[in-house]
Amino acid sequence: MPALHARMAPRVRELTATVVARCESEVPFYRQLPKDLLDEEVSRSVAAVLRLLLRALREGRALGPGDLTELIEWSARRAEEGVPLEAALTAYLVGAEVWWRALAETADRAELAEAGLSLLGCLGSAMPAVAIAHVQAQDDMRSDDGKVRRALITALLTGQPHEALAEAARVTVAPAYEVMEIRFAEDPPADRRTVRLTQSALDAHTGTPVLTMLDHTGGFALLPATLDLPALVARIAEATGQPVVAVTARAAEPDLIPGAAEEVRGVMEIVQRLGRPAGLYRFDDVLLEYQLARPGSGLARLAAKLDTLDDHPHLVETLRAFVNRGHNRSRTAQDLHIHRNTLDYRLRRITALTGLDFTIPAQARLLEAALTARDLT
Repeated sequence: MPALHARMAPRVRELTATVVARCESEVPFYRQLPKDLLDEEVSRSVAAVLRLLLRALREGRALGPGDLTELIEWSARRAEEGVPLEAALTAYLVGAEVWWRALAETADRAELAEAGLSLLGCLGSAMPAVAIAHVQAQDDMRSDDGKVRRALITALLTGQPHEALAEAARVTVAPAYEVMEIRFAEDPPADRRTVRLTQSALDAHTGTPVLTMLDHTGGFALLPATLDLPALVARIAEATGQPVVAVTARAAEPDLIPGAAEEVRGVMEIVQRLGRPAGLYRFDDVLLEYQLARPGSGLARLAAKLDTLDDHPHLVETLRAFVNRGHNRSRTAQDLHIHRNTLDYRLRRITALTGLDFTIPAQARLLEAALTARDLT
């Protein structure tokens, strides 16, 4: 409904003021807040939610995982600030009513029916997410539930008895999981908000609180075995605003979680040692590299194939970029900020110095293996 979106967009500031005024008037919690807090923090939150509704109008859809991530993060923050759940839910309902009345004034008959369905769809997605996030955050702050959940995931990851912990945490252990390790960019280190946004993205994508063990470097999550994992990793990166490396392995039953976690740790070590780009990895993505990393004389002999490049670091850089781009010359030249002819010259120099020719498949594979061996030694 682009036309209705265009007519509603200029009203967001006015509607924000109306929602805040009604919350102050009708909800005891908001009535007790200082005026500057209402005018600043509360108004910003209300405006942000109205913009989500506005975007849903423009795109003709209900709230997506990214929108729910934001709502969950906001709800957790409000809970940490002491906002009662009933006050938060009432504010959402007040906002929905104000939005609906504005729609009734602005939309024509045909638009109104569709806009009403859009609003109901947004509420149907938002209210459970808000409630779950709020309750979870409150539990983590005022009880031992958070500690019990962390003890539960620790027990599952290490193969310790978990049944009593699951009962205490009120968690039903699933028959199968994807065990995921997440690593944030190391510079700058992640802060508490990044960890919270990651948890919010996980919860929004799965529709349920996810068992996690996260800190400023990353950590582990136990995920339902049917998720779109690449989309989830992209959502975490978008929510946190920083590159994310994730490795996952399937555990077909809870007793297999420790083995999957060990596999994930091994793959993550390889991915990080080789400086692979952000994204999602499984064991098969680094199978050759994993095997090459095993100790033995073959690894040193492979690495030695590139000893003639020791005095030419720019050629090693070129080789690495060329391999990472799957031998795509145009993309490699772009990555290195050099002309295509310069790239061709460097590749010829690599062949001349090593005696290995990229145009011969067997030698090209040997060059790639030698580069991996060099990076691993």
